[in-house]
Amino acid sequence: MPSERLTLTVPGPLGEREVSLSSPDRLVWPAAGVTKRELAEYLIAVSGPFLAHSGGRPISLERYPGSVDGESFFSKNPPRGAPGFVESVPVTYNSGRRHPQLVLTEPAAAVWAAQMNAVVFHPWASLASDTDHPVELRIDLDPQPGTDFADVVAAAHAMREVLGEAGLTSWVKTSGSRGIHLFVPIEPRWEFLEVRHAVIAASRELERRMPDRVTTSWWKEERGERVFVDFNQANRDRTMAGAYSPRALPQATVSTPVTWDELDGVDPHAFTVRTVPQRLSGAGDPWAGFADAPGSIDVLLGWWERDVADGLGELPFPPDFPKMPGEPPRVQPSRARKG
Repeated sequence: MPSERLTLTVPGPLGEREVSLSSPDRLVWPAAGVTKRELAEYLIAVSGPFLAHSGGRPISLERYPGSVDGESFFSKNPPRGAPGFVESVPVTYNSGRRHPQLVLTEPAAAVWAAQMNAVVFHPWASLASDTDHPVELRIDLDPQPGTDFADVVAAAHAMREVLGEAGLTSWVKTSGSRGIHLFVPIEPRWEFLEVRHAVIAASRELERRMPDRVTTSWWKEERGERVFVDFNQANRDRTMAGAYSPRALPQATVSTPVTWDELDGVDPHAFTVRTVPQRLSGAGDPWAGFADAPGSIDVLLGWWERDVADGLGELPFPPDFPKMPGEPPRVQPSRARKG
């Protein structure tokens, strides 16, 4: 008969902690046969690189009370009764409201999140020590219908060249689904809106070089069979799955850092909760040293200003954002034409 509760001993910087896990044999990923216990053990196994890239910063938890086949919700604020080793930091959201947001700083906190049915971990691009200034510039390459992973790989290599011309070093990971993420360590000198403008500038430059394969069109009806560069992921309180975060997909895939040399041969579905720990123990973390040499976005901001002078201004924001200065109308082009 399945055990109803399990106590895991979790090593950490302040010694071992015991974390209780209810329903450890519940299938979180039914199609893959992966249980809640396996998720917790995965988080312990990858806790070093996971916390290096997703810890110490505001984080949103994507929680699945049943399985990944069922309903989910996002949890940002620390719930009542959270243990003392689960930290939080006040953040300012786009509405201007301030509220404490979860911060994971040790392995036991990640296991506690699994106990709370968290499956996907969405870290902010800024640290808890300074939540208003990102330490990463993030590029989200999202394949559209009619494109495949090979198309995204080609776009990723081209974006790496664009960022390199701007003096920036990019690191690459699978999204855990069909896309690719490029992360760039940057100095925490710019606010989120400025980093967004830098992302738009790089995205427009990539679009100019690959107009038939890449698009910055916010409206789906205009994207066609091209890879979409989702510039709005650079906004405050907009996040993507962090490095080594599982995804809520049937195969229990993981958003996994890779080297640029191996990217062409990568099968993103091969990186799962069961395979990534072995990969790390054998090859190590490809993102080790990620934050050692943060760069400047001054060149990209110069490109932004150049494009603005040429008539290319602000792009649409997500619908839940307040109206932003210079933003075009938030209406689908086809509907605007009908009006």
